[in-house]
Amino acid sequence: MLTAIGAAIAVFSGIGAGVSIANATGKAVESIARQPEAAGEIRSTMLIGAALSEATAVYGFVIGVLIILFLG
Repeated sequence: MLTAIGAAIAVFSGIGAGVSIANATGKAVESIARQPEAAGEIRSTMLIGAALSEATAVYGFVIGVLIILFLG
């Protein structure tokens, strides 16, 4: 029982990653709309940030699976 709760908490990092990627994408679209000439730089910076944020979701998923496999 406690193992499942711990795994669920570890997987909650995916929610934070999804919210942060959505926020970053929205702000990038606003920035590109204001300064279209800087679109390339804004896009590349946003993609790096999204990749780092998505990595936290993957780490949370891996930790959740490891908790279930080794402690369950």
